[in-house]
Amino acid sequence: MSNVRPDMRRIRGRRLAVAIAALFSVPFTTHAAPLQKLLNGKLTWRCIGPDIGGRVVAVAGVPGSPDLFYMGAVDGGVWKSTDYGIRWHNITHGKWKSASDSVGAIAVAPSNADVLYVGTGEADIRGDMVTGDGVFKSTDAGKTWKYAGLRNTRTTSAIAIDPRNPDIVYVASMGHVFKPNAGRGVFKSTDGGKTWHKVLYVNAGTGAIDVVIDPRNPQILYAAMWQARRLPWKLIDGGPGSGLYKSTDGGAHWSNISRNPGMPHGLLGRIGVSIAASDPSIVYAIIEAKHGGVFRSANGGDTWKRVNRSWSLRQRPFYYTTIYTDPTNPDTVYAPNVDALWVSHDGGKVFSELHTPHGDNHIVWINPTNPKILLEGNDGGATVSTDGGKTWSGEHNQPTGQFYHVAIDGEFPFDVFGAQQDEGSFEGPSAMPGGAIPVSAWHSVALGESSFVAPKPGSRHVTYGSDYYTIMQRYNRLTGVRQSVSPSPIYRDGGDSARMRYRFGWTHPIFWLC
Repeated sequence: MSNVRPDMRRIRGRRLAVAIAALFSVPFTTHAAPLQKLLNGKLTWRCIGPDIGGRVVAVAGVPGSPDLFYMGAVDGGVWKSTDYGIRWHNITHGKWKSASDSVGAIAVAPSNADVLYVGTGEADIRGDMVTGDGVFKSTDAGKTWKYAGLRNTRTTSAIAIDPRNPDIVYVASMGHVFKPNAGRGVFKSTDGGKTWHKVLYVNAGTGAIDVVIDPRNPQILYAAMWQARRLPWKLIDGGPGSGLYKSTDGGAHWSNISRNPGMPHGLLGRIGVSIAASDPSIVYAIIEAKHGGVFRSANGGDTWKRVNRSWSLRQRPFYYTTIYTDPTNPDTVYAPNVDALWVSHDGGKVFSELHTPHGDNHIVWINPTNPKILLEGNDGGATVSTDGGKTWSGEHNQPTGQFYHVAIDGEFPFDVFGAQQDEGSFEGPSAMPGGAIPVSAWHSVALGESSFVAPKPGSRHVTYGSDYYTIMQRYNRLTGVRQSVSPSPIYRDGGDSARMRYRFGWTHPIFWLC
């Protein structure tokens, strides 16, 4: 809340204590303990909204229960729906001893639907990502949870469970993406997460971004390794460590198949891989490379053919580059990306768009007993389709939105301001009569999704906010006037940083100096 410090000077003594108490539902009296003791021991949390979904990169369903779904928010824990995604409830809050609620992967054991593994730490390695705290396991469909190891891996990209034995599980991890480290690779447990062994490791700069298991022969696995590292000012994406690997002995030995005939030459980046459950000899890979795209193998990865090179499927590759095959039809594949969930019904040659309720699509689960039932995760939450993607359950029914920063004004009762990932910036009340604060009580302010919001001291209806690059705006909510106050009002979408007069981070402070 540093961007509204000058506003806070307007609130002194009792008003400050009242304001803080109101925000956290703490009754205030003139005989209360000192403020520090109050803050340490008496404050409680309540959700004030808005009831909007945030980014989801982890989803799972149960084939025999078509209305049952799980989804993991990248900063909101695990949620469960038993009515086709109409309502969701959190099943991890207060139930697992994790220092992180960032979920990177979820898997339900095919042989026992009560067994779930959840890996924390998202692996879509943004500059503002939330790291994880290891793997957690439930044996009663999410009622209770136990820690299941790998705390030092920091991120979880994918989880693959042996279709016959729920105690045999593989975890792919990018490790600590901000520095070289040994916590990267593919890990295997044969005792339900009690102990783990690293079965695939390339180097300290390369992590595992995907792992899949052959549903007919669990000794066969494919894993995608990605050389990548985040720095505050850039992303190192791709390198000699990147590649696609195959094991035929349960992960004991691996061969690099990314240079097999038909694969792209040169530098490789992120790779997504998928096995056709109805014919496991058919394997798909979507590859970030100069001559990348969607590749198909009909012989278990021995040879490949590029079937699609469309940029619509591989733009912004570090954030997407995943592919999923219909378990009942080896010619139907899905490729999530920015504007749509893309689907092909001819083996990847031609893709058409399925329009989900929200953009930035990351993952899809296809029910193997009824492939028209889809569960999809995107930057606005999780959504369900029962007709093959023609219609979807509504968005904004999960309170998992991500605020980068929070500001308050100098009024009482005060309003709360903040920029929300992929939703823009909002202002809403800290309290309302009756307690509940509906979504309708929140309204847009300046400007985009990524930065601070600075309300003008004494005029809460005037806000300053920013968007991508150096775009900055003054917005008067009463008049509806938006005025550019950008230090360099040029929108260089797609331009290199050297051409920009100023270079701002994704999220940067805006201060009132009073």
